[in-house]
Amino acid sequence: MSDLGKIDREVFDRVIYPELGADRDDVVLGPTHGIDFGVIDVGGEALVTATDPLSVLPDLGFETAGRFAMDVVLADVAVSGVPPSHLSVTFTLPPEMTDDELAAMWRGMAGRADELGVSVVTGHTARYDGVDYSWVGGATALGVGSHGDVVRPDGARPGDRLVVGTGPAAEIAGLFARLFPAALDLPPERVAVAQERLADTAVVEDAAAVAGTGEVTAMHDATEGGITGALIEMADGAGVRFDVDSDAVPVADGVADVCDAVGVDPWHVSSCGTLLAAVDPADAADAVAALDARGTPAAVVGEVREGEGLYVDGTRQSHPGADPSWEAYARLQAAADGD
Repeated sequence: MSDLGKIDREVFDRVIYPELGADRDDVVLGPTHGIDFGVIDVGGEALVTATDPLSVLPDLGFETAGRFAMDVVLADVAVSGVPPSHLSVTFTLPPEMTDDELAAMWRGMAGRADELGVSVVTGHTARYDGVDYSWVGGATALGVGSHGDVVRPDGARPGDRLVVGTGPAAEIAGLFARLFPAALDLPPERVAVAQERLADTAVVEDAAAVAGTGEVTAMHDATEGGITGALIEMADGAGVRFDVDSDAVPVADGVADVCDAVGVDPWHVSSCGTLLAAVDPADAADAVAALDARGTPAAVVGEVREGEGLYVDGTRQSHPGADPSWEAYARLQAAADGD
């Protein structure tokens, strides 16, 4: 296991899962490998909740970094099919962060929350010694809806169609092109195109659009481990086989340039903003149309069948394990620092 990124399943099952505090009847869905949200029953309604660290990258500009951080922390609730509505935020800030920088970051975060109808209800803000960028706290998102509206990532059924929106590695392409433009050894016009990909990392509206199109049996966002890891999690969780045609998967302009330049597989790297869905065959075209209407590239890329595992172009895929974007980021940052 890598020292960076999420712990692997063996550690989760051995360390985390056996000790979950009190056993309460109102916990409908607790910590589950491959599912990034939990569900609590409150008076017959589903309270969907998810928590994530807050990453703020000053080189993006504090307001842009705040908007990006907000999209990341709301994504896991959004892909449940229940729109996020409330948020609690904890900031553990580095001592060197100024009040003006905090204000810019918060302007980005709060502005994005306002656009999405999300209200901040509580939090904690302080500076502490020993804290450094980019990890500056954490946030918990919540959404309230009907239990029948909750879409789990492990609900795919044989016969469903697989829909992908945005495609692989837009997050990494956008981030690396903005943070390390000189290190990519690409023409300036190609760097500029790749930088635009950071705007593709918002998944909240895409998830709501797909959830409203018909019978959606599973949704997931492709974060650490990329679309390969996320599709494997979906297939394994449902106990089915996913067959995917790689040529059908949308790839945004600039993604291949950046991934080739830094030597990572775009299917294996964190892809915040990429929506993966299993949809009843009768509704698959509507799901694609709903994403297209939002300006999100989308396509039906495969089918769910009896069996197990993820097959791309007929070849079974293995989980990438540690996300290679962590190593690539460390390498680029060291070069930028002159180490």
